[in-house]
Amino acid sequence: MATLYVENVPEDIYKALRKRAHANRTSIAAEVISLLEHFVPTAQELKRRQKVWDELAKLRAMPPLAPGPFPSAQEMIREDRDR
Repeated sequence: MATLYVENVPEDIYKALRKRAHANRTSIAAEVISLLEHFVPTAQELKRRQKVWDELAKLRAMPPLAPGPFPSAQEMIREDRDR
């Protein structure tokens, strides 16, 4: 496992990180690792996201199955006017 040292962390960021770690009952190091895991995607995560994006693009490209069981707007307006 790699080791990461960070210098010159602004005081307000460090205080917020320490407060967050305390609230989650973890060390500052564990909190940093948790944040990195959450916000820095790995190659595997980027592949998964691309796959989802491609699937969504396929769904968007498909024509609608049917207009549905409801009448069109024009039909509803005509029906309302005929009352």
